[in-house]
Amino acid sequence: MKIIIYPAYFNLHYSRREGRRVPKNLAFEPKLETIARAARDLGYSVEIEQDKRYPRFWWSDKGRIIVESDEPKNEVIRKIARKIRNL
Repeated sequence: MKIIIYPAYFNLHYSRREGRRVPKNLAFEPKLETIARAARDLGYSVEIEQDKRYPRFWWSDKGRIIVESDEPKNEVIRKIARKIRNL
């Protein structure tokens, strides 16, 4: 199953209401390449789409990644966040 992940899910400066999906202690300043590298390191197949926008912030062109996984989306997002925190 394909899972779409936006950098806003990890943004330390966003509230949960604004789109952050990880707890504050796992949040960071997101960069698309960092998120993609962490997902690859975890063994996920990753596709980067630079020109896509998070619908909630349609004016911000930050991109997104698509991850192939059978796990629930929130579990994948937390694993990526933990991986980046451990780097």
